[in-house]
Amino acid sequence: MAPHRLFLAALLLTGCMAAEATPGAARNVASTAASTAASTAEAPATGAACVTPGSWADGRGRPLAGSDVLKRAAAAPAVLLGERHDDAEQHRWQYQTLAAIHALNPNLAIGLEMFPRAKQPVLDRWAAGELTEAAFLRDSDWATVWGYDAQFYLPVLHFARMNRLPLVALNVDRSLVARTGKEGWAAIPDAEREGVGTPAAPSGAYLDHLAGVLAAHGRDGKDTSPDRDAPEFHRFVEAQSVWDRAMAERIAATHRATGRTVVALMGAGHIQERFGVPSQLADLGIGDALVLLPWDGARDCATLNGRVADAVFGLEGHETAPPPKPRLGVLLEPTGGGVRIGKVQEGSVAAKAGFATGDVVVAAAGTPVHTPADLTAIVQRQAPGTWLPVTVKRGQKQRELVAKFPAQ
Repeated sequence: MAPHRLFLAALLLTGCMAAEATPGAARNVASTAASTAASTAEAPATGAACVTPGSWADGRGRPLAGSDVLKRAAAAPAVLLGERHDDAEQHRWQYQTLAAIHALNPNLAIGLEMFPRAKQPVLDRWAAGELTEAAFLRDSDWATVWGYDAQFYLPVLHFARMNRLPLVALNVDRSLVARTGKEGWAAIPDAEREGVGTPAAPSGAYLDHLAGVLAAHGRDGKDTSPDRDAPEFHRFVEAQSVWDRAMAERIAATHRATGRTVVALMGAGHIQERFGVPSQLADLGIGDALVLLPWDGARDCATLNGRVADAVFGLEGHETAPPPKPRLGVLLEPTGGGVRIGKVQEGSVAAKAGFATGDVVVAAAGTPVHTPADLTAIVQRQAPGTWLPVTVKRGQKQRELVAKFPAQ
């Protein structure tokens, strides 16, 4: 499997795909990695009501008292709340759980996968009440560094601000993860590692899990088992481990410096089975972090294998995300004097409007375009059925194109 396919699988594992953003600022869209299945003798039968909606259960699906789960969370050094990034119901569960833990232990900090370390000053200003919501979204480069609907996350952000809880940027720039997947961790100088230490070696079970993820995302959607001795596979594992290590280090450092319980929000793929961030936390001396996951009716009951999480909370399982926002269907690259189109997706709005690879977008709806985020913001403000005039430079000439968005 080619190196770029391996890194693509790494992004799929934790839910990152590029969409109208630069490759180094890939947008997250879903955390969909499957947990390792256990035998049906050890878990409820597939098709059964694994976890009753509105209730807690252990990692095998056996009922737990919610008060016991929350008391344990309030006393833990770290609580890891998994999510599927585009599922509104899971975000509501995270907010509910955070508020319940805070009622028992107000000495919390909130860790966020959504932000790289470079955005920590913006989080500090927001938590201190120094920024308006619009200014926060602008200064944090929300559309570029994350890209999901901010309405999913604003309830938690406002909760932190209201209660003056520290917000902690857990992530690193995506380019560091991408570079690790391409070159290997040893090839990156210490000064260019954003302060991240060398990750703990993955367990054999984690390697099995990652190999399964790669097999499920092989070429043309076919199952293709990777060569575990190949350098590409080792770099893929390293990239995922660096990502997990970076977040674990921030969680551990925050807890030790402040004494606060760190409630961290991140994609479920980083925490289920205790493989990723929990494993790195254990290597850092925090082996008792609590892993909590939402559990909807669409998940296979066989994955309730006793290891997937410390506790799960039952949800209905229907998708409650808002309709997708308008998209041109292009991959964008920053360039001088505008934004370059790196690729036009076949059959997309952009393709039908006559956009071509290599075009440089200089304006949209009469507004100058300087960054990929500028164009993304303009496109996502378009209502279904509307037309968007776009000025592009092709060679030495400027052209006026019209993107026609379909009615929904």
